[in-house]
Amino acid sequence: MTRLQHPLELLAPAKNADFGIEAIKHGADAVYIGGPSFGARYGAGNDVADIQRLCDFARRYRAKVFVALNTILHDSELEDSRLLAWQLYEAGVDALIIQDMGLLEIDLPPIQLHASTQTDIRTPEKARFLQDAGLSQIVLARELTVQQIAAVHKALGPVDAPGRANIEFFIHGALCVAYSGQCNISHAQTGRSANRGDCSQACRLPYQVTDAQGRFIAHDKHVLSMKDNNQSDNLRALIDAGVRSFKIEGRYKDMGYVKNITAHYRTLIDEILEERESAGRPLSRSSSGATTFTFTPDPLQNFNREFTDYFVTGRKEDIGAFDTPKNPGQAIGWVTKVGPDFVELEVSDPATVLHNGDGLCYYDLHKELVGMAINVAEPVSARSVGQWRVYPKDPMEGFKDLRKGTEVNRNRDMDWVRTLEKKSSDRRIGLWAHLSETPAGFSLMLTDAD
Repeated sequence: MTRLQHPLELLAPAKNADFGIEAIKHGADAVYIGGPSFGARYGAGNDVADIQRLCDFARRYRAKVFVALNTILHDSELEDSRLLAWQLYEAGVDALIIQDMGLLEIDLPPIQLHASTQTDIRTPEKARFLQDAGLSQIVLARELTVQQIAAVHKALGPVDAPGRANIEFFIHGALCVAYSGQCNISHAQTGRSANRGDCSQACRLPYQVTDAQGRFIAHDKHVLSMKDNNQSDNLRALIDAGVRSFKIEGRYKDMGYVKNITAHYRTLIDEILEERESAGRPLSRSSSGATTFTFTPDPLQNFNREFTDYFVTGRKEDIGAFDTPKNPGQAIGWVTKVGPDFVELEVSDPATVLHNGDGLCYYDLHKELVGMAINVAEPVSARSVGQWRVYPKDPMEGFKDLRKGTEVNRNRDMDWVRTLEKKSSDRRIGLWAHLSETPAGFSLMLTDAD
């Protein structure tokens, strides 16, 4: 199969094989998944047989499967990690994502090695060192600017040079308050090490902040909690800076997230591929087939802590989700009446429809997010367009500071959830058939899109 020199790779997360298969169906060129042990997401392990099932499916589209073997290892674990590496290689895995460089000193199979985000690559020198050590793909620290990424790209040398590493970069998902691989808060507080895949997520907890005189600067605020990463508007700049693998965070996220966010970036990257082709600067996909969706991708529909593009276009101040680490959702209207077991709302867009099972929320007077799960949602009357009465699942007395005029957000739309619970994509490889007559009979030539 002939490929251009500049394939772009959309890399999606897989909690398990089924998630990985859906990611590929929704346009991923590659997926990353945890093995049965030694992955930096303690609760997202998978047995080798399941990973082999994912690899077998990925081959249909020439998609790739990477396995995270990216914890810091104890000496006593090196032999087990070596045996696992061989099992994964024999299962058809394309690359291992590693953090512990001790793995380079043991008898690994002839498999590609990728530098995990846990290796904390922030400088051209470190990137070049890891490339020279034999790593074929390196994921850069999320905190870099476009200019810093471009400097790494330049330091790695000509793109067609033997042994030249690909640059991978996170384009969506959760952000850590610390450089990846450098956070010791969890281990210091609980003994659970983030570098061993067991982060306690201390950065999502509320804290009291005082000054030198003991005066409160922040009371019960989530001062270490970051907004979520979203590089939708920066993909062209990242491509020009040298990024070739675009990584979505989220091996703990649900299936709806994997489908929707993969589809979102597949759509954006395909637009860029068409654009560059027309401009005479062609790029290519790194896998086969074209994907269509039964829905319009929308990142706002999934769990998020609001979005930031972080430092890619320069350092910014508004990067924190300091009020809450929860999903605030999207504003849909305001309270018009509070009853004994119901709330009446007026939605700002008359076309908005509320559903049984929707999740609503609002901020109380202390800026704490209060959730409201809906048992029943119904129009106030047939004549009242945009007026809704909702019956919460929980007793009304639990909804602190809920009153007329309170702005209400929706952070779960059951109609959207149900859409993504069904088949929501179709990925096919184009095929051309040419039937011709020959002296001996007939000839049929089949040519696929590659």
